[in-house]
This record gives sequence, structure tokens and C-alpha cells, in this order.
Amino acid sequence: MKNKTCAFALLVFCAAGLWAQNPLPLKRVVVLASGLAYFEHSGTVNGNVQFALPFKTAAVNDALKSLVINDPASATPSVVYQSESTLYQTLRSLKIDLSDEPDLPLILSRLKGAEVEITSPTAYSGRIVGVEYRSVVTNVSETNEPWLLLQTTSGLKIFNFKEINSIVFKDALLNDDLNRALDLLAASQNNDSRMLMVTLPGSVQPGSGGRNVSMSYVIPFPVWKASYRLDLNQAKPLFQGWAIIDNDSDNDWNNVELSLVAGRPASFIQNLYPPYYVSRPTLPLAIAGTTSAATHDSALQEFSFNDAVRLERQAVPSAAKAQVEELMEYEGDYLRARRNVSGGAMETARGAAAGDQFEFTIKKPVSLDRRMSAMLPLVESRIEGRKLLIFSGGGVHPRLGAELTNTSGMKLPAGPITVYDGVYAGDALIEFWNENEKRLISFGEDLSVIAAVSDTNTRAVRSVVVSGGVMTISRNQTYTKTYTFKNQGSVSKQLVVEHTKTAQTELVSPTADEQTASLYRFNMTLGANRELVFTVNEQRPLSENITLLSLRPDAFLSYTTNQEIPSNVRTALQRAVTLRREADNASAAVKDLEARMSRLAADQERIRRNIEAAGNQTAQGQEYLKRLAALDTDIDNLSADIEKARNSEKAALKTWEDYLNGLKL
Repeated sequence: MKNKTCAFALLVFCAAGLWAQNPLPLKRVVVLASGLAYFEHSGTVNGNVQFALPFKTAAVNDALKSLVINDPASATPSVVYQSESTLYQTLRSLKIDLSDEPDLPLILSRLKGAEVEITSPTAYSGRIVGVEYRSVVTNVSETNEPWLLLQTTSGLKIFNFKEINSIVFKDALLNDDLNRALDLLAASQNNDSRMLMVTLPGSVQPGSGGRNVSMSYVIPFPVWKASYRLDLNQAKPLFQGWAIIDNDSDNDWNNVELSLVAGRPASFIQNLYPPYYVSRPTLPLAIAGTTSAATHDSALQEFSFNDAVRLERQAVPSAAKAQVEELMEYEGDYLRARRNVSGGAMETARGAAAGDQFEFTIKKPVSLDRRMSAMLPLVESRIEGRKLLIFSGGGVHPRLGAELTNTSGMKLPAGPITVYDGVYAGDALIEFWNENEKRLISFGEDLSVIAAVSDTNTRAVRSVVVSGGVMTISRNQTYTKTYTFKNQGSVSKQLVVEHTKTAQTELVSPTADEQTASLYRFNMTLGANRELVFTVNEQRPLSENITLLSLRPDAFLSYTTNQEIPSNVRTALQRAVTLRREADNASAAVKDLEARMSRLAADQERIRRNIEAAGNQTAQGQEYLKRLAALDTDIDNLSADIEKARNSEKAALKTWEDYLNGLKL
């Protein structure tokens, strides 16, 4: 009961504003472009200090993860807060449970046995027996209406809820719990803030002036935005940048040191705020009974607690280790020294490297009321730049643009650029811009220049190699893109052509002035009232392996007449065609002899059937026998010819195969 009372008191104190305001004023804010902000409070306190630190509900997890308190005189600072389920659990613990927003019949149904006094319209006292629903039929519909069943001194009575005017609980504790539940619900209405109650124990030291205490944390925050202006109407363009900040917190900023970080640190959310409960197994009671059998593995080696810790650390994924180490290093980056950056007439932010990121610190303290936004000077510098046209392969007209080099001495975040060239010229976008990095921007179209693009591709044999019966033909697939530009203006213009790289190719001509991961850039001059034709050639190597022994005769002939094939290869292939013809002729001769043999065998079989029909003793039978003997002689002679023809066929095929396998060209 003591814990419940403390939780309730904590909630009521927060709602009533009974805790002291934060004695540590906000001194420093670092806003990151990744949706986080670092807040640092510091001040002088004396003695024991308690104060409430408000956070939006969505920021509590990050606050619990990152809160750091530095108090040299206190070794035991503490932070107390309501858990996410405090309100629900407190309401459930009261005699009247309003946690699920019950209606009156359900409330009274849960209070069976409680003594009440009702007016309906006469006053009655009694104890609640229950609530029942009765069907009521009207001309329109049928409804169920609740009725209260009450045990009175004169017996059980039932009352329609529609006729009850008032209900009074006789139990004072029940009335107290009802008021307490209503207070809790009232305090939680429309309240998106959660309080962390910070206690800094310490003794009062008279005459010491107190002790210096600081506190910091990282919470979600609107990203800061950058917007730029560029004046191209000068020999050395003027580049100016502004930072847009939104203070959506519940605190006013009064003379705060404000820094802005351009970078993307690793960050994650872990649900530290809501309570978690671990499931545990249910085991049988430890009472008398039989013991179940068990087996135990033999030990491999001694194992200590330190070994367990070491293994647990090794089990952490390397990616997670890198994130944690980056976050640990990140907090120290804010304390690094800064260097001055010279700018233009406008007093801009100081810039300094913060690890792999870049930090801008506004030179003067910033004051910004809660829920307000501000635009603060970020950078102003003369930079290297030149006007030009940019053509990226699409559209009819090249784009108006500029080539800029970041000589401001700062790493600049992504943002829009409003371009002026005497007058407003257009809008451009730029990604994160590193120091001394060259970038192209575009902000409109030049209607005085017309562009056209055409594509062709050709394939040519580069080399032919024959070895081991395989002919390898290497070809070049050439992709040609022709750009035609017509300048209808009276002024010569600088043009940059951005040619998208064709996959798996190499640039043949011309040489690119620069290239990115996906395109080549070519610089050229487009004369006044002139037309310029510009061609880009890329090549992709292709290779084809042909097994000559399995090549069809017509394919052989096509290669022997293909002028792309070197003459020595064509001559060798023509010799192979001749040898193949000889082998084919030998095979044809074998087939002819085998066909004759088949005919003789058929005649022989026919004569045998005739002898059986005529009889071998008849004159006709004797004639058939003579003819059969002659056929046997012919078959014997033909068998010798077939054997000789087959040997010739094998020799011709072997000659052809040995020739192809032995070619080295």
C-alpha cells in the first residue's frame, strides 16, 4: 500500500506543480540534421535539490537512454518517474475501478455488498445485490434497461436506473477512492508530458556559493533545415546560407548556446519506459514423490563467470558494436575546440569538424520562445564558380546552371538554393556539400539552345582464335550517341554534357573531363549562332566460343565467306570444309553399299520362300537354287567392299577431326 500511495502522491504533485522548477537553466542546445538534439543544463545549487524535468511521452525512452548528471558533491543522484502503466495500475488498485471507463450499472455491479443510500424519489438504504437487465418493448423497438437490486430492511427491492436521482456510498473509504480515481483521471487529461523527478542530495554549505551541477540528454527534435542564396552576377559568386530552427519543446530558450550539426550519426530507440515482465516456467511443488531420472554431460573444461561475460560480449554483432562505439564517441564530439571561419559582412556561425560530422555554432546566444521558429545566419562567403549550361540527355533545351566549388571552409548540409543573376534566376537543390568539393547546380532552361540526341550501335570482330577444335570470336559492341546543339543566341556559352554510362562498357572517345559513378561529363564551348555535333563512343567486349566439330556445314560455309574473319582462318576453314565433304562422300558410299546389301538379302529371302513352294527337286526349284548360289557369291563380294568402304569412312572422319583439333590460329 505504501508504494501505491507514493505513486499517487507523485502524480498529484506533478499535476499540481508542487515540485520545484528546474534550478539548472538550459545553457546549450545542439540540433542534429538526423532528428535528434542534445540539451545541456547547468547551474549552481546548494544543499538537497529536487526538481521536475518534463519530457514529451515520445521522448522519454531517449531521455532514459542518454541522461547524464554531473554533481561533484553527490554520489547518489536519483531519477524517479511514473511508469507507463502507473495510472492504469493505480486505478485498478482502488475499491472503485475506473480504469476501463465503466458506466454506472457496471460500477455498481462491481460493488456487490456495498452499503448505499439512493433517492428514487424516496430515500432508501441498503446493500447492493447486483444489476440485472430487463427487456422493454415499445412501439418503435425493444431495449434492455438496467435495474438495481438492493437488499433493504424491508427486503429485496428493485429500482430502474432511470428513476434513481442520487446514490451515496455509506463507506467513507469508498468515497475517498472514488475522489482519488477522479483526481487521477483529471490529472491525466490532455497531458502528453511525463515528469522525471531528479533528486540531487547534498548538504548546505553557508558562504560557499553552492556547487556547479550539469545535466545533459539527447531526445527527438525537429531537424534543422538549411536554405541558401547564390548571387551569380559577380566575378566571384556570393554564397549565403541560413539555418531554420524550430523550438517545439515546452521550454523557452533564454540566451542559449546553439550549435547545429550536419551529419547522420547512428541512433535507435529502445523501449526503456514501459515495464517489461519475463515469463517464467511453472514447476511442480517440492513435495514428496519419486525423483525423475536425469543425465549429465561430462565437463570439457573449467568455466568461470569471467568466461561467461567474455562469450556474451563476443556474441554481440559487429554492426551493433560499431553503432554503440559511434554513439559513445559522438557525445564527446561536442566538447571539441572550434576554429573561426571568415565570412562576408553578415555575422555567421562558427564551423568546426566534429568527428566525421560538421558543427556550426551560432556566435551569439539565442533566445527563442517555445513553439516558435527562427532563421539564423549560417554562412556567407565568396566561392569559386562559373555559369554554364548542363545537358543530361533529356528534354529539348539544356539547363541553366553553374559549377561551384565549396571554398567557404565549411561542410554544408543539403538544401535549396535561390539563384540570383541580376534578378531572380530560379531555384536549385544541392546535396551535402563537402569542403573544396566541386558541384553542378541547375535552376532553369536555356530556351535559346536546342538539343537533339540519336543512338546507334554496331558490332565488329576484334579477333579470331582457333585452338583445340574451338573457334573463339571476340567482338566489340560499339554504342554511339550523337548530340547536336544549336545555339540561336548571340553569345558564346560554356556547355557541360552529362552522358549516362552504358552498363558494362568502356569509354572509347572522346576523353571525359570528369566522371561520376553513373555518368561522364564533357566540357565544350558552344559558339554564338553555331551548331555543334558531339559524339560519344562506348564499347562492350563480347566473346563467342564455337565447337567446330559440331558446326553444321552451312555454318562452316558462312564463316568461310565472312570478310570479318581473318583470311588465314577462312582458308583453314575452307580446307576443313573440303575434308568434311570427303568424309561425307565416304559415308555416302558406305550407305550405298549397305543399301545394295539390303536388297540382295531381300532377294535371297524371297528365293528361299520360292524353293519351299516349288520344291528343290523340280526343274523350277533347281533354277531357284542356281540363283540363290549366285546371290551368295554377290553377297560375299559386297561384304568385302562394305568393309573396305567403312575403313575409308573412318579414315576420312579421323583426318577431318585431327585437322580441326590440330589447328592453331
